[in-house]
Amino acid sequence: MGHCPPAYAKWCGEGVAGLQEPWAGSGGRFAGATVCLVLGASTGGLGRHVRVLVEALVAARAQVSVAGPGDTLSRFGYAAAGAGVVQAAGPAGLPRLRSAVAGAEVVHAHGLTAGLLAGVATSRAVPFAVTWHNAAFGGRARRGAQAAAEHYLARRATVTLCVSPDRVRRAAACGGRPRLIPVGAARLPAPRRSRRQVRADLGVGDRALLVCVARLAPQKGLDVLLEAASLLARHPRRPLVVIAGEGPLQARLASRIADSAAPVRLLGPRSDVADLLAAADLAVLPSHWEGSPLAAHEALQAGCPLVATAVGGVPALTGADAALLVPPGDPRALARALAGLLDDEEAAQALARRGLCRARDWPDAARSAASVLDVYAQLLG
Repeated sequence: MGHCPPAYAKWCGEGVAGLQEPWAGSGGRFAGATVCLVLGASTGGLGRHVRVLVEALVAARAQVSVAGPGDTLSRFGYAAAGAGVVQAAGPAGLPRLRSAVAGAEVVHAHGLTAGLLAGVATSRAVPFAVTWHNAAFGGRARRGAQAAAEHYLARRATVTLCVSPDRVRRAAACGGRPRLIPVGAARLPAPRRSRRQVRADLGVGDRALLVCVARLAPQKGLDVLLEAASLLARHPRRPLVVIAGEGPLQARLASRIADSAAPVRLLGPRSDVADLLAAADLAVLPSHWEGSPLAAHEALQAGCPLVATAVGGVPALTGADAALLVPPGDPRALARALAGLLDDEEAAQALARRGLCRARDWPDAARSAASVLDVYAQLLG
């Protein structure tokens, strides 16, 4: 087993070692306390993180409410986990959001958009935490609006939590006093099917299988992956790229795959990520930016060699040698890295072993939740 990366060594040791569940040892710790969690639309890691926080707080006997868009509330089952839920989306939802936070002793918003709304709705007498999950991405106008939100929230929040070192630096530059708490992935379950069964179900045959788990959104760089896959089409191992996920680019990506005949298949949302990773030759994450990407956590846990872009929190997650990192937005560099590992099975296996070692050092979902609950305890005083 390796060692915690220096940037996280102190955090990894702060009273969370050995926790197997997010609520371990916390029963009654927050009895009677009222906490309101606020989030925007989510289909992935952010929503899953909030679900783990709900479970941890309920187990600690806190009264928990979650405010956000209705489809997000239902997708992650916050009510079933024991939280009260309030549908409040966008500026039109401000009246409901004000009601939701009115009785809370701690308000915790996830993401800058949710943070802006919660910052307006929450009394300045109430402790207010904001987690910065994402960096600015998109056109100039969008980046400018996000920069303004960052400056406002860095000063408005009682505490700023950041999922990656670059977000810590940005929050500090905006006048905040940030804390680094990466969002960890839950431990992967054991695969339910054999490698042979999964590959047969996908019709892979003797081809190389490359797996990407990602939301179908611009941030994820899937257009770059499609170009890289086309460049690999003549590789002797005839790699097939499968993308597990859903999102707003579904139709656009499907059309582009059909037009280019790229060896890529969209699988849609999947509940068998552990099976896919166990059957894969390589995992790939071509994002333009990532914070603490759960897909990368899961690939390392599964012992699947990972090729990813060196963006956001990815280098801190993988270190120098637990994944093969390439520049973002460069399909040729991505194709070369993938081809190099397909050509060198020994190098790919060594990369997978280092990834497994690294995964043991990283905080999982339980330890992430434990650290956030420590913040709540401080805010409650």
